[in-house]
Amino acid sequence: MDSTKIEALFTRSDGQYLCARWGRPIVPVVFGVDDSTLGTVKGAVEAVVALAGHRMAETDPELGANLMVFFFRDWDELPAVPHLDRLVEGLVPLVARLKAADANQYRVFRFDEDGAIKAAFVFIRMDDALSDVPAETLALSQAVQVILLWSDTAFTDRSALAVAGDKTILRPDIGALIRAAYDPVMPAVATDPAHALRLGARISAH
Repeated sequence: MDSTKIEALFTRSDGQYLCARWGRPIVPVVFGVDDSTLGTVKGAVEAVVALAGHRMAETDPELGANLMVFFFRDWDELPAVPHLDRLVEGLVPLVARLKAADANQYRVFRFDEDGAIKAAFVFIRMDDALSDVPAETLALSQAVQVILLWSDTAFTDRSALAVAGDKTILRPDIGALIRAAYDPVMPAVATDPAHALRLGARISAH
C-alpha cells in the first residue's frame, strides 16, 4: 500500500488529515446480543487488538468500559438507554439525523487531552442488509473500524475485509497498516499528511 492510498484512508471529507489510535487499553462491552454473538464480537476485538500490538483490560479506571457496542432494531431505542445521553453528546439530534439518512451503523469517538482515542461507541441497527451478514464478518468489520480513527470515507468504495475461500478475513494491507500505526515510534495522533509517508515506510520495513 503506497502513501497516497494510506493518506486517503485518513483524509476526512472536509480535507483534514487525522489519524488517531487508542491511548489506553480497550475494555469492550456489548449490548443487545445473545451469548454466542457476544463471544464473536469480543473475539474479533481481541484479534484486532492483538494484531495492532495493543492491549485489552478488565476495566477502565475512568469509564469502566470504554468500547461500547450496541445492537438494536430501531434508532428510537437509543435515547431510551439509561445515561447514554451523558456519554454521547447530542444523542437525540444525532438519532434524528441517522433516522433521516436511513443509516444502519454509526461510530462516536471520544479523545483524551492528547487527542488519542479514549472511548468509542458503536451503534448497529440490524436492518435487512446487516441481518444477512454473518456475525463473524460484522464483528470483524466493526473491530477494524474502531481500532483507529479512519476517514469518514475510508471504506465506502472498498471494504477493509476480503474473502479467502469460505472465510472472511482482514485485508493484509489493512492489517499491515494497523500494525504500523501502533508502532511505538509512531505518534498516537497525527494531523500532518506526511504521517502517511512514515506509515508507508514502516510497512515497507516489515
